[in-house]
Amino acid sequence: MTAVSPDAPRIWTAARGPVLIGVIILFAAIVITLLRGGGEGGALDPRSFRPEGSHAVARLLEQNGVRVELTDNASAVDGATLFVTQPNLIDPQRLADLSRRASATVLLAPATGTSRLEAEARQPGCPLADRAGSATMGGFTYEGEQSCYDSTLVRTGTVTTIGYGGIFTNRSIDEEGNAALALSLLGQHERLVWYVPSEADRSQQKSLTDLIPDGWKYGALQLGVAAVLIALWRARRLGRVVPEPLPVVVRAAETVEGRARLYRRSHAASHAASVLRQATRDRLAPLLGVPQGDDPSEEIARRTSRPVTSVRALLYDKEPVDDRGLVALAHSLDALENEVRKA
Repeated sequence: MTAVSPDAPRIWTAARGPVLIGVIILFAAIVITLLRGGGEGGALDPRSFRPEGSHAVARLLEQNGVRVELTDNASAVDGATLFVTQPNLIDPQRLADLSRRASATVLLAPATGTSRLEAEARQPGCPLADRAGSATMGGFTYEGEQSCYDSTLVRTGTVTTIGYGGIFTNRSIDEEGNAALALSLLGQHERLVWYVPSEADRSQQKSLTDLIPDGWKYGALQLGVAAVLIALWRARRLGRVVPEPLPVVVRAAETVEGRARLYRRSHAASHAASVLRQATRDRLAPLLGVPQGDDPSEEIARRTSRPVTSVRALLYDKEPVDDRGLVALAHSLDALENEVRKA
């Protein structure tokens, strides 16, 4: 009898290659993320000299007498201009409270816009940005009391909403009238609070899945699909045991030893005990003249003078046993069979 189901070693042999590849990919992704996320130099960071950083704007503001304060806790905004680079990560009520306390607020690309425009040189079309003139604008469009640059920059009261942050980056600050527009927006007061939301602000608005970058989600989805495909590829149809002629003659003792090793490896002592009891009943039934499948306990008790209850317990007990109990059971069944044969 040969089982067609794959065992654990065969499954591991088939799967270790894809598993190793997946581990390497995951480790590389973690390392890349840590390297890219660590240290100073993020986008729109006033300390960053990278093209996407904003050190040039911060330097221009300081040269024009504006004190730039980078913070992740904008509790002290009274009398200052508040610049929020990621307003979508802040609780709306907290953001509204900060805007009321600040003398002026600049929100960068909140996700409340109605449409998106390609970033390109645009004319202001409003008195608010006449001095800056043409600037590289685009991104989200909004509605407000004052609308500039095709509605990509609007102002309502003291709150200015801008749909594109490229004018604040080192890469684009010297293009068009970007520098003048950035100074006019962020230099409205002597003090500028450059607000980078903290982890506490993020957790108020985002669930754990929301905090996971989209790239990681896409990578996890790809790994999941790959795992399913590998499982389907390596799958084996499970069914009943298929009989198959052996290519050579195997001695009965070897078969018994092989099955015993399988039982021991799988810790199936209780199952082995059931097999021993069934084999004893099958051997004794012809000797006692009892039909196969009937309970021979009473006939055995009559011939051996043993109590019927003890004989039945020895032949039919289903209590779990360990290896030591299995050995004791085998001795007891041998003794019982010898008594019946001698009777």
